[in-house]
Amino acid sequence: MNLIWKNSSLSKIADKVFAGERIPEQDAVTLLKTRELNMLGYLADYVRKQKCGDDVCYSVYLNINHTNLCYLSCEICAFAKKPGEEGAYILTLDEIEFRVKAAIENYQINEVHIVGGLTHEVSFEYILEMLSRIRRLDPSIFIKAFTAVEIDHFSRQTKLSSREVLLALKNAGLCGMPGGGAEIFDDRVREKIAKGKMSAQKWLSAVREAHQVGLKTNATMLYGHIETAEHIADHLNRLRKLQDETGGFNTFIPLAWQPENTKLESKEHLVHVDGMTDLKIYATSRIFLDNFPHIKAFWSTLGVKMAQVALAFGVDDLGGTAIDEKVVHDAGAKTPVSMKQEELVRLIQQVGRTPWLVNSSYAFQS
Repeated sequence: MNLIWKNSSLSKIADKVFAGERIPEQDAVTLLKTRELNMLGYLADYVRKQKCGDDVCYSVYLNINHTNLCYLSCEICAFAKKPGEEGAYILTLDEIEFRVKAAIENYQINEVHIVGGLTHEVSFEYILEMLSRIRRLDPSIFIKAFTAVEIDHFSRQTKLSSREVLLALKNAGLCGMPGGGAEIFDDRVREKIAKGKMSAQKWLSAVREAHQVGLKTNATMLYGHIETAEHIADHLNRLRKLQDETGGFNTFIPLAWQPENTKLESKEHLVHVDGMTDLKIYATSRIFLDNFPHIKAFWSTLGVKMAQVALAFGVDDLGGTAIDEKVVHDAGAKTPVSMKQEELVRLIQQVGRTPWLVNSSYAFQS
């Protein structure tokens, strides 16, 4: 095995990986900048196999974006609307209940994913009732909802502490949280792409508190805008440190930014994401995040064919059926809006892996 790496620029990092040693942040920068894609993929696939074998996880879930009203004006976002703007909406609780019931009956979903804009036109009572109604429809459904940014909004809206908000949501039926709002942690980049959004430190603090009250979460990173390899490595390092502390992250999800219809779309100096960049980020994440059990690729942002390739670069979870996904498709994603379960199973089997139906706690489903 060592002979493979003898003449590689990644040989020293490879020695650490094969020895089971943790690599430092600077090594992550090196991996992100390498042109030795085959070597990098080999390393990431080695780590993936040690952690997960040949199993690939997926879920059957419904997306609910209960409102697109948002008082923030993030330049990376194409989903948010202002009150009175064409296309602005708030779903009624009856509409949400109907959608969930139909998805249970027609698709046998095992999860509901909920995120929305930040608006005072939606009360916290509405949020709690939404969770309670979904829970009453099927007590076994895993409800993954509300980013750290939304938790911060609920706290300011209700004058409750974030801990009190989290406990109220949990008591109403919340099972876990997505990782949205993390974007890139570097303050200068964050100011340019998501001005006014909670700081990286506040995001990490809110997620820490979620872990402390027993809610497992995802972690994400948005790439492909104005970030550098150093920004990505810093982001990964901060996540790894928090995971060392809490153990509360289930998975890490790199998200390729979709520029269409955003304010940042026409600006110069944007990072141009190609397939090689995607694969380097997935592979580096798998190698560096040694305390994360899973690395997930959303086929809805990466594309079906690239998602299959990513399975050879450290990925062991392809997300799920994504019924009614809106956020990335409002930003111009060309992938299908949803995928049937049997299609998702087939694309996993096509690359010689074993599909496993799970929920976001990674509990295998029958």
